[in-house]
Amino acid sequence: MGSAERIHAIVKANAPALTPKLWYGMPAYAMGGKVVCFFRTAEKFKSQYATFGCNDIATLDEGTMWPTAFALTKLTAADEERLGALVQKAAG
Repeated sequence: MGSAERIHAIVKANAPALTPKLWYGMPAYAMGGKVVCFFRTAEKFKSQYATFGCNDIATLDEGTMWPTAFALTKLTAADEERLGALVQKAAG
């Protein structure tokens, strides 16, 4: 299973209320029509790594500074667990 399919499975398992959609041609997940989180492949943007990110609608606020995007080179079991927790938090 490729990274995009694994990301999709993680998002659906941890935030089933989010609706999958394409955003700039990449997989994204929305709530009320607004993109909460998204996945960007490395190949499409000729980048060294893929990116999983969250938009400002995501409920990630933590103090005065927090990450909104993460670089992915591969997905380990620990990474999948961390990503699942992030998606749950982002979806509120």
